Amino acid sequence: MKMNVGSVDRILRIVIGIAAIGLGIGFQSWWGIIGIVPLLTAGLNFCPLYAMLGMSTIKK
Repeated sequence: MKMNVGSVDRILRIVIGIAAIGLGIGFQSWWGIIGIVPLLTAGLNFCPLYAMLGMSTIKK
């Protein structure tokens, strides 16, 4: 896997992931599980959708 998630993108994914999990817990909804996806892609510095589209947010 080639890294394709830049630093700003990574921070946004972490914030969104934590917020989604927090809202899921707050509203007692299983939708909070969706927050795992942005946290996982931020942790791996790899987004499969970006790879399929040939995109990257890493500055060169």
